[in-house]
Amino acid sequence: MPAQRKYPDEIRERAVRLVFEWRKDRHQTSGGVNDVARQLGLNKETLRNWVRQAQVDDGQRAGLRTDDRQRLVELEREVRELRRANEILKAASAFFARELCATRRRVIGEVVRDHFRWAVAAA
Repeated sequence: MPAQRKYPDEIRERAVRLVFEWRKDRHQTSGGVNDVARQLGLNKETLRNWVRQAQVDDGQRAGLRTDDRQRLVELEREVRELRRANEILKAASAFFARELCATRRRVIGEVVRDHFRWAVAAA
């Protein structure tokens, strides 16, 4: 279950938009994060991360897009669940194989005989 976000999506979108407007008004490609963060009462590093992710999502910066990141998290979770299920199945099959061998075979001298009278050399 994902952690609850401290700030609503509306605040995030508004803050990022204000940073981009600040840069456009001053004809700059960077900056404005500290001013906007101070105006809105946000942590400047939080806002800086939001702006970076918005740039990635818009294709202005290299990186993993938000929807791709969410899909990756879902796939990693699914892989963990499948690996856990696989380990359980392996343990169960090993358990039942041991039980089957113990009930079907008995050792008589040097030869292992099962209940169906098949002879197998003892290892």
